[in-house]
Parts: sequence; structure tokens; C-alpha cells
Amino acid sequence: MKQEDRLTAEGFLFTDQYQLTMAQLYFHLGLHEKTVLFDHFFRSYPDYGGHQAGYCISAGLEWLVNWMKNAHCTEKDIEYLRQQSGRGGKRTFSDDFLTWLRRYGNFEAISMRAIPEGRVVHPNVPLTIIEGPIGLAQILETSLLNHLNFQTLIATKAARIFESGQGRLLLEFGLRRGSDCGANAATRAALIGGADFSSNVGVSHILGLSPKGTHAHSMVQLFMALGEGELEAFRAYSEVYPDDCLLLVDTIDTLESGIPNAIKVFEELRRKGHEPVGIRLDSGDLAFLSLQAAKMLDQAGFPDTTIVLSSNLDEMVIWQILTQIREEASRNGLEPDHVVQRLAFGVGTRLIVSWGEPALGGVYKLVAVCDEGDWKPAIKISDSPDKTPNPGHKNVWRIYDRRNKANADLLTLNNERPFESHPILLHHPTETTKFRTLSNEEVSKVEPLLIDVLEEGKLVYNFPDIRTLRKQRKSDVSRLDAGVRRLINPHIYHVSLSQSLWKLKRQLTESTFKPTN
Repeated sequence: MKQEDRLTAEGFLFTDQYQLTMAQLYFHLGLHEKTVLFDHFFRSYPDYGGHQAGYCISAGLEWLVNWMKNAHCTEKDIEYLRQQSGRGGKRTFSDDFLTWLRRYGNFEAISMRAIPEGRVVHPNVPLTIIEGPIGLAQILETSLLNHLNFQTLIATKAARIFESGQGRLLLEFGLRRGSDCGANAATRAALIGGADFSSNVGVSHILGLSPKGTHAHSMVQLFMALGEGELEAFRAYSEVYPDDCLLLVDTIDTLESGIPNAIKVFEELRRKGHEPVGIRLDSGDLAFLSLQAAKMLDQAGFPDTTIVLSSNLDEMVIWQILTQIREEASRNGLEPDHVVQRLAFGVGTRLIVSWGEPALGGVYKLVAVCDEGDWKPAIKISDSPDKTPNPGHKNVWRIYDRRNKANADLLTLNNERPFESHPILLHHPTETTKFRTLSNEEVSKVEPLLIDVLEEGKLVYNFPDIRTLRKQRKSDVSRLDAGVRRLINPHIYHVSLSQSLWKLKRQLTESTFKPTN
């Protein structure tokens, strides 16, 4: 693709056709400048088939805002749109609409509130609230969902893998299996969600992290083809990288060749004043091989070397490996914790593509319209009550119990302050008879989740660095109940509506169905 074509494909026209046709409809009706609110939220957690998520990790906001700042309708974009025609041969977009789009085709009129990246988030809670003229807010929908749904999906998968690894070093190795340049977004999301480092050189550097990697099987194969063998391959690598020597030991035979040759090289390094990093296991029974490798390295005097495991890992595979190691370590004369503590995990394909759940069902729904200075709530009625959005201008609050654990996320109308009155009444979003109250004694803190990001196109928020985002994620996850953090059949986290919002939703639903004479 030519560079100029890439700018078109990834710029202002990075949207769906119906967004533009809707914008033109609003323009011809004189509605295109009417201020509206759109909520972006997802309806359900990722379901990976045999296991499910009980929370998600918000990600993608900074890259979305950067796109919005740079995206504007160019002359070439206008020419492309001018050439479009419908079935009858009539041009799809009129000259007056294209003139407006040429002048106003940017997002400088858009305001945004959002839940920051790195925060734990839950279904039906607005992650992003867009305020602005409907013509441009409509066009924004596709790119917003593209940026935020994907990175949130990958960050969530990374968080689960990190949790299953019990805090052991997690390396993201998925660039080769990612979706074209979308793999860059996936790497960033993985680093927010739980990966400590990545093999992706470019993204690692722009985020201020050191890229990590080992060596290829092809290095050993090359030396073997030239008649020099695995040991000489390892020696060559150690000579070039004496302080970063981590050897891939499964090209020939892990236990009979790879590890013994690695130990020889490690001994040579130590005599030269260097300490090896460790070995990497990329095939076979990784739990069994980890135990055998730990025993061999211990006996050779290298009890602190790292054992990196890779090869189709995800949260369930890692959980199974650690379970097996803890069960069998003692029978091999090893302390289970000693083996587990020296492990690290290199996760590629199953992280970078969110194996088992390839998309997050995030949506973008109109929830309010400003008419002559008054906000009027808007609602979409669905045959499935759980797909009926929560209307109106809203705020989002997280309620913590006396243990400082997150107890519920509460959606309220914009002018409500739930911490000012007790008890706090929480309504189930769809079940009329389900509600509960929280007394003052049951609540330790009520935290607002939404922050201002853009005010009429102007950035009013300082995006944190990657380390701050990861610190926030760890804090949020630690304040979830163990049942919510479970890898399989997690406990349901409560997302509730305030009394006022619940009444508004019910009134709008009933009035929409009310027959007219």
C-alpha cells in the first residue's frame, strides 16, 4: 500500500460507510450540529469456551485520542467520497455535505469523559462518554470501537495470564502471529494488562521498556549444518551476549543435549566472571521438563538461573503447569516454591489474538440529546432487556466495602452524589424486583471512575506512562474478591443503577411501548 493510500485508509475515513450516510442525513435535516451523548460500553465479559473472564482491563484510550487529534478530512478524502454513487447512478454524497465535511471534518468539537486505562471495568458501565455534534459523533463511532474494544480485549487476556502465572515474569512474544500492524496495539495492551516485557522492538522502545528475547532454533540448526554442533552454537551466543545469555535448549534433545550443553557454557561464562540468565523450553511436557531442568541446573551449581517456558501458553495451560509442578516437585527432591519462583513465561499466539474469544462486544449507543439547552434522555428498546442501554447523562461510581474490596459499580444520573446519602440503594439493571441497600457501616469509599479527557477537542488529561497504568491495574485487580478473579466460572460482579436512573429507564421503556390513539 502506498503511503498516501495508508493515510487515507487509517485517517478520517477509517470508519464505516453508514456513519457517513447518517452524517449526511443529519446534515440535510439540519440536525448535524445538535449536541448529543453517546455511551461506549461492552455487554458481556470474554467467554473463552471452557473458561470465562470475571472482569476486563480498560485499554486503548491514548491511541484513540492520538488518532482523533490527527484525523481530518483531506481533499483526497473528499474526492473519494465525490466519486461514490448509488444503485441508480446518483452520487451518494452531495456537494453541500462535502463542503461542510471539508471544513468541519475533524473532532475538534468533541468532548470526552472516560474511565482511564489500566482500570478494571465491567459490562454495561460506560467506559467512554462522547459529547458533541451528532454529525461528527456518529462518524467517530467505528474508530472509537476499533481502538478501545481490541486493546481492552487483549489487556484482559494478559491480566488473566499474569494472574495464572502467580506474578512470575511474563514476556509477550506474539508479534509474528498478530493481525498486521494491529499487533502493535495488541503489544501495548498486553503490556498494560500484565506482560512485563515484549519482543516487539518498536512498541517497547516508544513505551520506555527494553525489548526482550532469546535466540532462534535456526542458530543451532545453522551450526549443526556447518558441522559445528549445538555446543558451539551456544558458545558463540555466549561470547556475543555474555551478560544476557539465555539459551534455547530443545532444538535436538532437551535433557540429553540441550541442558547439558547449556551447563557447559554456563560454567565457562562463570569462569570468565559472568553469570548466565537461564534456559528456555519451547516444546514437550513443560511441567516435567521444568522439574528435570531445575534439578540438573541445581546439581550443576546454578540454582538461581531462570527457566523460561513458551509454546502455546495461555492462562489455563500455565495454571496446569504450575499445578503439576507443585504436585510432583517433592517426588523429584525439589522444593515446589523453588521451582515456581525461577519460572518465567513467554506467551505468543494465544495472547496476541485473545485465543478463545476474538472480539469484545463493545457498543456505542445514543443516550441523550440536548434540545434548547435541556438534556433529553434517549433509549433503544430491545426484546432482550439486558440489551436495552441505560439512558441519560450519567456518572459511574465504584463502591468499596469495609475490606476495601470493590463491592459494586453504580451508575447514576449526572447530578447525583451517592456518597452524600445513606443507605445507598442499588437497583438491578433489568430485574424490577431485585435491589439491595448498603449502609454507612458497609461502605468504606465511593470513587468516581470517569475523568475528563477532551473538552471540545482540547486535551485536558495527562496520559500516564505504562508503569503507572500497570500499577493501577494491579491495584484494581487486588481489590476484587477472589471469586471474581477466578479463571473458571467467576463470581458475578454487581453493576447497579441508582433509584433515579432506574426510574428514568423504566419510565422511558413504558412510555415507548404505550399505545397511542
